[in-house]
Amino acid sequence: MEHSPKSGDGRPHYSAKPGSFAPAARAVELVIPPACAGMRLDAALARLLPDWSRSRLQAGILEQRIRLEEGAALPRKTVWGGERVRIAPAASDGAEGPHAAEAIALAVIHEDDAILVIDKAPGRVVHPGNGNRRGTLLNALLHHAAHLAALPRAGIVHRLDKETSGLLMVAKTLEAQTSLVRQLQSRTVRREYLALVLGEVASGGRVDAPIGRHPVQRTRMAVTARGKEACTHYRVEERLDGCTLLRCSLETGRTHQIRVHMQALGHPLVGDPVYGGKPGKAPVEIARLIAGFPRQALHAQRLACTHPQHGGHMQWEASLPCDMDGLLRALRQRREPEPAGRQATA
Repeated sequence: MEHSPKSGDGRPHYSAKPGSFAPAARAVELVIPPACAGMRLDAALARLLPDWSRSRLQAGILEQRIRLEEGAALPRKTVWGGERVRIAPAASDGAEGPHAAEAIALAVIHEDDAILVIDKAPGRVVHPGNGNRRGTLLNALLHHAAHLAALPRAGIVHRLDKETSGLLMVAKTLEAQTSLVRQLQSRTVRREYLALVLGEVASGGRVDAPIGRHPVQRTRMAVTARGKEACTHYRVEERLDGCTLLRCSLETGRTHQIRVHMQALGHPLVGDPVYGGKPGKAPVEIARLIAGFPRQALHAQRLACTHPQHGGHMQWEASLPCDMDGLLRALRQRREPEPAGRQATA
């Protein structure tokens, strides 16, 4: 699921120690705006670069990878607006080099000078990681717009799980990225998902339960008292044999949030291999349909935000992908009564 720098997605925390600063593959240059006058340099940069933690920025300043136009600086230096800052790329140490641009097709829903909205196909990893250095959405974005290499995470401001389909927003400028991340943090971005869950859900409601790492299985998330605040609203869209189609909207953006909350509700997502999306006691034919679905049945259908440049309200919608649409059609056919003449013949 989608994340902001403060979303508790399990990424490592950065500390001010040698070798800890590695923000981008290429140099980033920016100018301190008048709105940051009187602030410490590290605090001003944290405001302008919300995707990087303050301690990470302090490390870059101390390592002299972040420099003012007139030369080296200290984190506590006061800025007054107009100062030019250059952030050097991470030194190549043979570990993780720059991400490669790859000619991977993108389903572009919207694009302008500030933002890009993609309809992500299921099976596509969003950001390179262990075992996924190539073939990711980030690699595709670098081919689509090479200047994104200068932005943190190539402008990606939130994520979707590999097997979740649907809308994902990308910033094309540092200013747009700052605006979108702040909107996510202030919960003004509207994100709605269609989720096919097991069992019959009686009515809509809200799950307000903190999410954190599973205490034993560290690759999973779980509802836990020590987790971070997480809130999911849901309502019934359609009831089908053995399943319910829900519309879920997010207040927060924790890792696997909808998947974990639906499991906690007793209605895990169909096809979810991690959080228990097996058919259980469903009728045999329904069980076969569900068992044959290869991923969690979750689609980010609607996305809305305030445009970072002109301030207007923007909204997008993505049709269901073929696999999820096909499963719903098959389940609907199971509910349709046979014509009277056909029943009599039988």
